[in-house]
Amino acid sequence: MDRGAPDYVAAAALGRSAPRRPATEAEARALASAVRLRIMRLCLDRPLTNKEIAERLGANPATTLHHVRTLVATGFLAAQKERRGTRGAREVPYLATGKSWTLNVHDHRIDGSGRAMLDAFLDEIAHIDIDAAQEAHDPNDPSGFSRLGLRLPPKDLVELGDRMAALLNEYAIKPADMTDGVPYSIFLAFYRDVTRP
Repeated sequence: MDRGAPDYVAAAALGRSAPRRPATEAEARALASAVRLRIMRLCLDRPLTNKEIAERLGANPATTLHHVRTLVATGFLAAQKERRGTRGAREVPYLATGKSWTLNVHDHRIDGSGRAMLDAFLDEIAHIDIDAAQEAHDPNDPSGFSRLGLRLPPKDLVELGDRMAALLNEYAIKPADMTDGVPYSIFLAFYRDVTRP
C-alpha cells in the first residue's frame, strides 16, 4: 500500500505520463463527493477511526460512517488492525490506499464530480489563516498561491500538461517521509479561460 500517494486531483487528466485505468461507475461516484475526498486526505498519512474522522470534519459520526463504508467498498480506504478506544470499545482505523491517483474518472459524467474536488479544496484551505501565514512566512516553505494566464498552441498545451503530470507523478510515487516529512497538499486547476476571448 502506498501511503504517500495523493488522492484524486485534477492533474490526473493533464498528461499521459502515467497510465490510469478507467474508473468503474461506483469508483467515480465515490469520488464525486467533497466529504469523501476530505476523508481520504485526512487518512492519507495515518489511520483514523470513524469517530476521529467525524471530529476533524465537524460532522455526525453516522453520516461519516456512510462515507467511510463507501470508500472501503470501492477500495479507497483500507481497514487497519482493530484497536481499543479510550473506554475499551473496539475501534477500526482506516487508511487511504492511494488508489484514486491511478484512476481516470473523466469518462463518467457524474453530476457534481468536478465541483466536489473544488469544494474539498475550499474546505481544506478554509482552515488556513492566510494573512498570518504570509506574515510568518518561512523562506524555506514553498507554500503559497500563484495564478498564471497563458495563450498556447495545441502542441505546447499538450507538452505543458505532460510535464506537469510527470512532475506530480514523480512525487506521488515517492515514499512518504513519516518522520521529518511535513504534510502539504497541492490543488492544480488547469482550465480554458472563457473570460478571455
